[in-house]
Amino acid sequence: MLLLACCSARAQEKWKLVWADEFNYNGLPDSTKWTYENGFVRNQEPQYYTVDRLENCRVENGMLVIEARKEEYPNAAYQPGSANPAQQQPVAHYTSASITTHAKADWEYGRIEVRAKVPAGMGAWPAIWLLGTDRAYTKWPNCGEIDLMEYLGRDPQKVYGTVHYADSANKYQHEGKSPVVEPPANGFHTYALQWYPDRLEFYYDSLKYFVFDIAKANNKQDNPFRKKFYLLLNLALGHQGSWAGPFRDSDLPFKYFIDYVRIYKKAD
Repeated sequence: MLLLACCSARAQEKWKLVWADEFNYNGLPDSTKWTYENGFVRNQEPQYYTVDRLENCRVENGMLVIEARKEEYPNAAYQPGSANPAQQQPVAHYTSASITTHAKADWEYGRIEVRAKVPAGMGAWPAIWLLGTDRAYTKWPNCGEIDLMEYLGRDPQKVYGTVHYADSANKYQHEGKSPVVEPPANGFHTYALQWYPDRLEFYYDSLKYFVFDIAKANNKQDNPFRKKFYLLLNLALGHQGSWAGPFRDSDLPFKYFIDYVRIYKKAD
């Protein structure tokens, strides 16, 4: 009886669409909605994120395509002798793209829903994730991070939902789950986050597989998950020693397809 009541209550929830990209156009992603990360951005990953480049990020046939390729591409940030890993290589050997809604749109609470098809292959590392809008001055992990979906090509029957934050002692913490599912790379699936003032709910299609209690992230600076976040869509490559593991050149290019992105708020 309790289960039926819970299911009934969830079914009765009303959501209002407040932001979307259906990708029903051709060319570069809509610049009023998306911006780019640029260069070697994080984790010493081998891919160089390019900007406004159709080879790596384009809209065609009713969907967004993010493509990771093997090719030589100049590193605009190169500085000989730099101690910064992002500036050490004059030329990148792999390119990809990461687009975000930073400075374009952000949200606090609601339903974030993305229908996507991830690429198969060792070392493929596509993601749908969110970062706290105040990241520039709050810094990570205090700004909070919500990994709505990460997929590792080396682990083809799982998706990962993870939350990163600083606890009440200002120490880094993370929590998540990775359900075993039919291989996500075989087709399109709906990845969703339902974000309430007290919890985060993670969905793979209709499967709710992880619930995070937001109170765990209470700290001296407030709670990041009761503030606004912006969205990121990216396709990274793993490497030896990384979580995603190495990839094979022979498996490239990887293509990550996104059918739509929809953001909802609770209807009055």
